[in-house]
Amino acid sequence: MKALTYEKAHPLDAFAIELTEVGEPRLRDGDLLVEVRAIGINPGEAAIRRTRSAEPGGRVVLGWEFAGVVAAVGPAAVGFAVGDRVMGTGDITRDGGWAERVAIDHRVVAGIPDRLAFTDAASLPIGVLTAWESLFRDQDTLPPGVGRVLVIGGAGGVGSLATQLLKAATPAFVISTASRPESRKWAAEMGADLVIDHRGDLAGQLRAAGIDHVDLVFSTSGTRDHLGALVEVLRPFGHLAAIDLAGPFDPGALIGKSLSLHSETVFSRITAGGDVAEQGRILARVADAVTAGRLRPIVTTTLEGLTAETMKTAHTLAESGRTIGKTVIHVPSK
Repeated sequence: MKALTYEKAHPLDAFAIELTEVGEPRLRDGDLLVEVRAIGINPGEAAIRRTRSAEPGGRVVLGWEFAGVVAAVGPAAVGFAVGDRVMGTGDITRDGGWAERVAIDHRVVAGIPDRLAFTDAASLPIGVLTAWESLFRDQDTLPPGVGRVLVIGGAGGVGSLATQLLKAATPAFVISTASRPESRKWAAEMGADLVIDHRGDLAGQLRAAGIDHVDLVFSTSGTRDHLGALVEVLRPFGHLAAIDLAGPFDPGALIGKSLSLHSETVFSRITAGGDVAEQGRILARVADAVTAGRLRPIVTTTLEGLTAETMKTAHTLAESGRTIGKTVIHVPSK
């Protein structure tokens, strides 16, 4: 089969991902083999391309957000049959879905309703799971006493779905940040009760709106650079949830207000141990919410075809820092 692969980590201006012939995925007992029909693009994958090389003689296949059709079912996989339409994240320890087919543990995927296009479905899994686990942790509700939530980066893929989840599942007052007119409009469309500019004085903008503090900040980018401003707007014993803390981080600024820090990586259940099947259950609930009209897909850019050219375009958009919603690549069926 064909897949988009590379060997050595590289920057965008030396883009080296190519469409190559690779072996068919090997199914484990609990796996599904999925024919990929759409691929969601995430900034984290571009970061991996810049920093992670293959083992000597090997190649890297990225891509952990996809939708497609079940082509085969392992003997221990339950709840799915050949021909089912599914979406999922995959497993960062295995080859990803930038390929014609991908093998994936059945517990981290969910069925998608017939009326939902593959491209729409592929815009959901990573953002939904990242937002859900950041906000609700391993529960189904916000921490006690959380009534106001500030979402940093409300027009991005994760921020867009975080806002929607909060408005669909909680009574929280949601404040999103966005800087450009088009991104502010999008954040409001996602359901934000108030949109402020993350380039300005956060505390001042909140005070102007009659808000003296927030209970939880969900930061999707720039957490280290803007930590002081985030701490300023949080109440004592409030919560900071962040998804960009992979490098060195000094939590000292949190101590004066006795703040709680919540880190998040969407693959922690797989890599560190936990209830892996909870990912599939969350995605199934999200599919139901989309069917009921409580959540909406976030596709804003659709690219056509599993080619090096479309992937380079997708990475250029991802690294621009100016994307709204989600970029998705449609993979035609053969």
